[in-house]
Amino acid sequence: MLKKRLLLADDDIDDRNFFFDFFEDRLDIELMPAAENGLEVIELLNSIRDEELPDLIILDHNMPRMNGKQTLEFLKSTTRYAAIPIIIYSTYSSKQLIDECSVSGASLVATKPITYEAYQIMMNQFLGLL
Repeated sequence: MLKKRLLLADDDIDDRNFFFDFFEDRLDIELMPAAENGLEVIELLNSIRDEELPDLIILDHNMPRMNGKQTLEFLKSTTRYAAIPIIIYSTYSSKQLIDECSVSGASLVATKPITYEAYQIMMNQFLGLL
């Protein structure tokens, strides 16, 4: 079975830990090292071979240095990364953010859940994009 590679960018350590805890026992998922902002995402992607690129990128919107929307726009405008599905997630997702990110090529814009059960539903929804 080919594992699907996931890349998460989130500046909140608790959210990153929750994400890694959620997927640690999955045999069908390979978690790439997490990034804390969009610049780190780009540096990581630029440093790996095409066959090592993630199958899905999940970007927190509210990150320092380069936020999720800015990172999304850069990746979708770069031929090498344009086909990778990208999800934007945020503590608060306004209609404006959803519309702007959808136009920019996001596969999904989601609001971060506050319960473990809701987090499971959200992550299963994310995996459904693969």
